[in-house]
Amino acid sequence: MKKTLISVLVICLSALGLSGCFPVAQQAAGAPQGATTGSMLAATMPMIIILLVMYLVMIVPERKRKKAAQQMRDSVEVGDKITTIGGMVGRVVHVGPERITFETGEDRVRIEINKWAISVNEGKGANKETVSSDEVIRN
Repeated sequence: MKKTLISVLVICLSALGLSGCFPVAQQAAGAPQGATTGSMLAATMPMIIILLVMYLVMIVPERKRKKAAQQMRDSVEVGDKITTIGGMVGRVVHVGPERITFETGEDRVRIEINKWAISVNEGKGANKETVSSDEVIRN
């Protein structure tokens, strides 16, 4: 996806050309002053559109993913089954503001990690719904 977007950006920039970007060169060629302003606007408009599309395609979805990941990490509760970014799996036994403690396996080894190190929350806290499907059917 990124390679395709970069190649489209390169093609658009090469098709844009540089003649409209330098008003001094146009004035030396004998173009009137009003044409310089119009051609500069025409030359910069594709660049503005490209930047807007890049913002909508790349930045907005990334912000949504980060917000969802932060919400998942904030919803961790005692008893949830989690997986860390390092691949450790266990059940949460203590939740603090920035750190959590979880137990791994039957030997009950407790490990304390930062909340940002949680990759997946597979426990009861991960599947919370604000409105159950039964309530929607009743209404």
